Amino acid sequence: MPASAIDILKREVKVLTFDQYGTVVDMQSGLTEAVTPFLQEKNWPGEPHRFVTWWRRTHYEDSMIDALCDRGHTPYREIGHRAVSHVMQRAGIDYTQDDVTWLVSQIETLRPFPDVINALRKLHTRYRLVILSNGDRDMLERAKAHIGYDFDLTISVQEAGYFKPHYATYEKAAELIGEERASIMHVANHAFDCIGAKAFGMRTAFIDRRKRPYGETPHQPDLIVGNFAELADGLVD
Repeated sequence: MPASAIDILKREVKVLTFDQYGTVVDMQSGLTEAVTPFLQEKNWPGEPHRFVTWWRRTHYEDSMIDALCDRGHTPYREIGHRAVSHVMQRAGIDYTQDDVTWLVSQIETLRPFPDVINALRKLHTRYRLVILSNGDRDMLERAKAHIGYDFDLTISVQEAGYFKPHYATYEKAAELIGEERASIMHVANHAFDCIGAKAFGMRTAFIDRRKRPYGETPHQPDLIVGNFAELADGLVD
């Protein structure tokens, strides 16, 4: 990005909002670590990381269906229970509801990527920092101890009643933050989340940890970086 464009972002952006699951915390590795002994006890012969991928993909699809049906917001935890149950059935694993509850609860214990905390400290010298997550309010509250960083504000999509990338989630976030949308930059590891924020009118930064194409969309990010360290180096002098 040209220096002039970076200068504009530094001048106009006042708040950074962060997706939590998969952006701040390492969801894939953390859940794989949690499910591995569980699946071994169940004598499932598959690869644990594939189980987690099925779980996350099913959860994403179910949350999008929930938002599109527009019949009232279903809690993230409940969507998670449905997704895990579906994957267990697909994998042919005998399970109990206690198994399902325990697996979904592991989301609350996920740790941040190694580069996150130092970068947040640097970014906090210049910007307000806010979590904007699909997680339920109580799940996000429990997760704070495992993340180990005090954000200025934590916002659940429960406040808007829709999962990201619904327009209402970003609109409600801007209202709660108290800033114009163009003064907020949303940071996410997921293209769909950046697209939703950008379509609303926020600035966006795409954390391209997985080195995957962003896609041909009119809602391109303002900044693409490989990790949080690059984000902090780009946005703070």
